Amino acid sequence: MSTAFVLIKTKPMMESDVYRALLAIENVVETHIVYGEYDLAARIDFVDDNEMSKVLIGEFRKIPGVEQTETLIAVEV
Repeated sequence: MSTAFVLIKTKPMMESDVYRALLAIENVVETHIVYGEYDLAARIDFVDDNEMSKVLIGEFRKIPGVEQTETLIAVEV
């Protein structure tokens, strides 16, 4: 199992709506509203790169209110 952290910028006043939409996505393990440059941070777990792409491209981009995302893929060292 692999993990990625997604930082999300939303349209103004859409943070709560995006937060609830993220909770409905099966691969999303954690979601937090945060202060700073980004509005939300989400942790997703996935089996392989294909599954990650399906979630990020197929699910996250469909959420109304999402303006920008940055994905950080976790690695073992």
